[in-house]
Amino acid sequence: MMKGQKGFVLMVKRPFFGLFQRLSRWHALYCERQLLTSMSDDALKDIGLNRADVERESHRRFWEDPLRK
Repeated sequence: MMKGQKGFVLMVKRPFFGLFQRLSRWHALYCERQLLTSMSDDALKDIGLNRADVERESHRRFWEDPLRK
C-alpha cells in the first residue's frame, strides 16, 4: 500500500458509512424533537426552554442539524 492510499482504502471498504452515520443523526434529531413536543411546560422550564422554542425546533427540516460540524 502506498503512503497516500489509506483514506481511499477505508472509503472502499465502507462506502456507505457516512450515509448511515448521517441517517442515524437525522433519526436522533427527529426523536429528540418529538420528545420535546411531548414534554410539559414545567419540564421544559426545568431545562431552560419554553413552548415557543419547541415549536420553532419542531418545524425545522430534518436535515437542519443545529450542531452540524
